[in-house]
Amino acid sequence: MEAKDLKELISESSKVQIYKCGDKCVKVFKEPDEPKSVVFYEALTYSRVEETGYTKIPELIDAGKIDGKWTLITKFKEGKTLDMLIREDPAKRDDYLMMMADIQAEINSLRSPKLSRLKDYLKRSIEGLDMIEEVKKYELLKKLAAFPDQTCLCHGELLPENIIVGKEGTFVVDWLKAKQGNPLADAARTYIGFCLKHKTESAERYLKLYCEKTKADSKEIREWIPVVAAAQLKFKRPDEREFLLTWLDVAESL
Repeated sequence: MEAKDLKELISESSKVQIYKCGDKCVKVFKEPDEPKSVVFYEALTYSRVEETGYTKIPELIDAGKIDGKWTLITKFKEGKTLDMLIREDPAKRDDYLMMMADIQAEINSLRSPKLSRLKDYLKRSIEGLDMIEEVKKYELLKKLAAFPDQTCLCHGELLPENIIVGKEGTFVVDWLKAKQGNPLADAARTYIGFCLKHKTESAERYLKLYCEKTKADSKEIREWIPVVAAAQLKFKRPDEREFLLTWLDVAESL
């Protein structure tokens, strides 16, 4: 595959461009000097998720370079994201959210002992923050340490835009942040993602449906929110900062 083959851009962020190329999906890292470790860590993470036996993940085909830029190539899955479907038919929102709860429960039911540990990632993220006081950092780390360890597969950013529904079935994409850990933390990350990218109302509705599906205690999920919100601050996104800082205190009283 060559750069001239990359004609159909389907998604883009500050760091990557996603192209459809026949039956393949090509993720191109924009910076030619993108560290090799970043690319191969994502490929390794993806491969380890595949090894859990989870079937709703497009097959990873290759990692390499095109025109001097690192790429990851997976099978392309035709369809619409769950986010698109909800926007097109808001009356079916609860049905789609329940579908998503089923997917998250299925993901969390798998074990992934070869993946990086979620608690280690959260700990490093909080320790590296420079925008909160040391006392608050200590409180968050103490709270994190008290949570039980688990080896459940956690997606790390399961949101409607990362779920594709099509003729071939339903598929989950964007596994870069997948870790082994406590499913309650994964649910807390999804809740925060809903608040940031959608509406708090949708976040609350999803949390209710997820708890009905999994029999999880919403209070226990909310206890994870300050820790997960603090870790999200590491990305230093101006549009998220105030919201996340607010959750460091508010979530503890819910």
